[in-house]
Amino acid sequence: MTSLFKNLALRKTFTFLFAGIALSAAIISCGQKEKAAEKTTKSKPVIIGYVGGFHGLVNTDEIKANQLTHINYAFVNVQDGKAFLTNEKTDSTNFRKLNLLKKINPDLKILISIGGWAWSENFSDAVLTDSSRAIFAKSSVDIIKKYKLDGVDIDWEYPAMPGEEGNVFRPEDKENFTLMFEAIRKELDILEKEEGQKKLLTTAVAGWEEFIPHSEMGKAQQYLDFVNLMTYDLFSGDTVVHHAGLYATDKFKTRKSADNGVKAYMGAGVPASKIVLGIPFYGRAFTLGKDSEVIIGEVSVSKAYIDGYSYIKDSLVNKKGYKEYRDDAAKAPFIYNEKTKVFIGYDDEKSVAEKCKYVLDNKLGGVMFWEYNSDPKGYLLDEINKSLK
Repeated sequence: MTSLFKNLALRKTFTFLFAGIALSAAIISCGQKEKAAEKTTKSKPVIIGYVGGFHGLVNTDEIKANQLTHINYAFVNVQDGKAFLTNEKTDSTNFRKLNLLKKINPDLKILISIGGWAWSENFSDAVLTDSSRAIFAKSSVDIIKKYKLDGVDIDWEYPAMPGEEGNVFRPEDKENFTLMFEAIRKELDILEKEEGQKKLLTTAVAGWEEFIPHSEMGKAQQYLDFVNLMTYDLFSGDTVVHHAGLYATDKFKTRKSADNGVKAYMGAGVPASKIVLGIPFYGRAFTLGKDSEVIIGEVSVSKAYIDGYSYIKDSLVNKKGYKEYRDDAAKAPFIYNEKTKVFIGYDDEKSVAEKCKYVLDNKLGGVMFWEYNSDPKGYLLDEINKSLK
């Protein structure tokens, strides 16, 4: 009996030992599979390009579809409480041609962007009540349904704050901004079920922290796929400044920078993975007074929009009296003409590479840029694709 019990005990020991080994192997295998799955499903940074339909017919042959993940078509107007195509003949042609780019890049998403600086005056009225929001939401989604597009981007400049002169804004915009997204998301969910395809909802918002108290971004973000920060035009009145510096300059005191904008939205409750950093493909010029003794931090006598980087690089950098400089604190380039007293701030390949590294280091959603036409030679888009790999 003693020998029998010993043999039985030995068998049980080996049985448990082999079972333990098998279980450990299964756990390791499962863990490896999970890590592999996580690696393959981890989202790559998005590259969102705003394409200006307001220019007229879009030459899609010039768009590098393989270098973009999303195209936001700018802009759709807001009229009589609805999303409205002001030139439907041109817009419909552009939608058809943009959709054809999916033959080159099947993963490319096309969204309509509603509003913008010039067409935001009617947002506040359109989303004032439950019923008006429902009408606005349906009209927005009806457009993407009709033209087989992938989503809606809202560019309201700005809820509960002044934008272009004459824009309607009211305190209730703060809450209605969130409720508008909720209403649009409901309509998109219905369309998703009909078509069996994911439909996106995104927004372009001011890239400065002063916007935060006028919104409920922590609540609003739950309805949004991406929050595109317009981290450009970061002016401080008429002061000469980098309009899109990654960090604040040390030449004068300012809190406006891309980094401060990102931190403000994260602090308001927007996940880093949803934050998309805005990059300008254009420059801003400041003319200084004739007696100015400093450059950055001086008060200018006028400002101008310089369109865009291809022109700046090829025709102005170290040409026509302009000399190139770099602000190491802000991680921003600029050129200055001593004779004409004109300063031009912009992004170049080096500053774009710095911003892309910032996106990767902080695990942000990606980058967006305004706008495609401003860099026809693709200097900056090439750099973005190179730096976000």
